[in-house]
Amino acid sequence: LAGLAPFNVDSGAFRGKRKIAGGRKRVRDALYMAALNAVRRADPFKAFYARLRRAGKPAKLALIAVARKLLTVLNAMMRDRKPYLKANPT
Repeated sequence: LAGLAPFNVDSGAFRGKRKIAGGRKRVRDALYMAALNAVRRADPFKAFYARLRRAGKPAKLALIAVARKLLTVLNAMMRDRKPYLKANPT
């Protein structure tokens, strides 16, 4: 629902670039800004971002991956009704 899932643009043998689409733009924008902050300040997310960049991924793709990771962490926090505990997101 946040619109962060990769959407494939394929047809037959053609394989296009994956894009994010759909979902709620305001949620996606908020998660993107949170990912920017997490990449700069939160060590586990900073390490995850750096690992993706070293693997040759584009900066925007790595930021969206961090935003998806943040969303997963937030969903788990809500599901378990527990505060954030710093862990290494892999």
